[in-house]
Amino acid sequence: MKYSSINIKNKLSKIDELWSPRVIAEMNDYQFKLAKGEGEFVWHSHDDTDEVFIVIDGTLEIEFRDGKVHLTNGEIFVIPKGVEHKPFAKGLCQVLLVEPKGVRNTGEASGELTADNDIWV
Repeated sequence: MKYSSINIKNKLSKIDELWSPRVIAEMNDYQFKLAKGEGEFVWHSHDDTDEVFIVIDGTLEIEFRDGKVHLTNGEIFVIPKGVEHKPFAKGLCQVLLVEPKGVRNTGEASGELTADNDIWV
């Protein structure tokens, strides 16, 4: 086995597309994904799983039908399964997502922001 660390900043420098998560590691059936976002994402939910957002750099608002949460560098938020939400970033935001393998970025919704799954960087 090869033992080497994963440099998050290096991996982020290789991501150009917005709202298109890229896998950097797996643990059991979970994936660690990096994404960059700016502007509005889409309203969506994940019926079968919670979703974790960890802000690496920038600020991220996650809107809910009954409120919102504001995240900045080093902050984390867990969205419970089935809760409809819409991420929004005024400027460029870099996040680490933790979710089961195969989870689609737009959840039960679809559209032009739906990204391919299991793309590694």
